[in-house]
Amino acid sequence: MSERKSGPESKVEALTPVSAASGVENVLRILEGRWKLVILFHLFGGKVLRFSDLERAIPAISQKMLIQQLRQMEADGIVRRIVHHQVPPKVEYRLTDWGQALCPALDALLKWAALRDPSET
Repeated sequence: MSERKSGPESKVEALTPVSAASGVENVLRILEGRWKLVILFHLFGGKVLRFSDLERAIPAISQKMLIQQLRQMEADGIVRRIVHHQVPPKVEYRLTDWGQALCPALDALLKWAALRDPSET
């Protein structure tokens, strides 16, 4: 079975089918939602975007849904919300280091999806 690093000490633990399935469930819970991956792609590369920038970048998302998705991602440690105390209020979002670490994994998923032969469906 493969190995996984976890925690700040980077402990290595052997994955079992049960622990791997549980880990995948946790990952899917964190990334579930129609818009989370879209938001991630807009923030990759160290970008810092204001809420209004994200609204413009993703015109199909409602303001309520964008707020909800960003709050969930912040609670899960993927996104960092930066509040500048000024008038008018300024709020910016960026990925945490952990959130930015998702980039290679999602890139690998995109490459995997591109390998699909449409004639095999």
